[in-house]
Amino acid sequence: MQTNFIEELKWRGMLHDIMPGTEELLNTGICSGYIGFDPTADSLHVGHLTQIMTLIHFQRAGHRPFALVGGATGMVGDPSGKSAERNLLDEASLRHNQACIETQLRKFLNFDSGENSAVMVNNYDWFKNFNFLDFIRDVGKHITVNYMMSKDSVKKRLEGESGMSFTEFSYQLVQGYDFYYLWKNHNCKVQMGGSDQWGNIVTGSELIRRKEGGEAFAITTQLIKKSDGTKFGKTESGAVWLDPARTSPYKFYQFWLNASDEDAAAWIRIFTLHTQAEIEAIEAEHEQAKHLRILQKALAKEITIRCHGQEAWENAVHVSQILFSSSGIEEFTKLDEATFLDIFDGLPQFGIQAEKIEQGIGVIDLLAEFTQVFPSKGECRKMLQGGGVSINREKIADINQVFSTQNLIHNKYLFVQKGKKSYYLIHIEN
Repeated sequence: MQTNFIEELKWRGMLHDIMPGTEELLNTGICSGYIGFDPTADSLHVGHLTQIMTLIHFQRAGHRPFALVGGATGMVGDPSGKSAERNLLDEASLRHNQACIETQLRKFLNFDSGENSAVMVNNYDWFKNFNFLDFIRDVGKHITVNYMMSKDSVKKRLEGESGMSFTEFSYQLVQGYDFYYLWKNHNCKVQMGGSDQWGNIVTGSELIRRKEGGEAFAITTQLIKKSDGTKFGKTESGAVWLDPARTSPYKFYQFWLNASDEDAAAWIRIFTLHTQAEIEAIEAEHEQAKHLRILQKALAKEITIRCHGQEAWENAVHVSQILFSSSGIEEFTKLDEATFLDIFDGLPQFGIQAEKIEQGIGVIDLLAEFTQVFPSKGECRKMLQGGGVSINREKIADINQVFSTQNLIHNKYLFVQKGKKSYYLIHIEN
């Protein structure tokens, strides 16, 4: 499928800035472009999805996407958007992280589509034998300190209390050389990234111009924000990861399902491949019955399938239907134990010793001492008195209620609901 890449970014609300001449270049024929991903963790998270989708759209427009895993830049640390220098990882951790990220990226891009097949590269391959003296002579001499100091990522840090190390200051030269290397060796003429990467990207295009008299181009996308002002990609339990071992498909699905109408309308354009006409039809249907959350379900469906597969999405929907239904505990007790555990896979879980439950445990001790469903007994008592806690689908009205083995599902589990959307599983440890 071929589309106009820039027009696609525009109507989806993704485009932030573009260097003059870029669109004209892309309209002349197949072009190579890249985005870099630093291996600071062993998984990408939903904050990376904008850039992943950018590469997907780039390839669907007939161009050749390069995904760069920063084995070298990960050793330095990008100061863009950071208020303090992050901890640097050891080489073994970086190698592990980059291998995991490469595996994840291969799920999204087509590496066998002829002349516009995606390409995976690692900048450690061209930096590992590049010594310091050669670097400052062959790269550093082409970019002035004045030029580097003018970048927002540098100015903001220098104006802050923590300052900036030489290591971080040099990051834009290292990333700039990446662009030069890919331009020189792979005819890669476009670098893309989030809007906070503009300074680093144009340093690369400037290096290409000064070092070789060449021409290269830049595109940046909007940084995703939530309508309520909170940070995108964060929940109460932390970041939303693409690795199912870090964030279960159920939790991943719920993250998108819980989006506000305003956010869902923006995100379905950014994070799915639905056409403009399809999205407008979904929005029209959603307006007719907002309580059905048709927009959120369409968003959550496509992105969960893209990241985790059809079966994971179906399981997440099944779990949601059971968890959010008004049916009693019978729905759970009639399931075999394996299916029961599958449904609760990914929910926060706590274990308590068998002898404790055999003796009988008061509900406040159960939820705030032997487990961490509540951080304090006071908070637990307050929510119990307000009718905000259910165990095994029954609302707890008595703050002195005692739980024992006769209350267990499958002789081993207690299902706890706190508020409207927080669920926990307590299991007995022998």
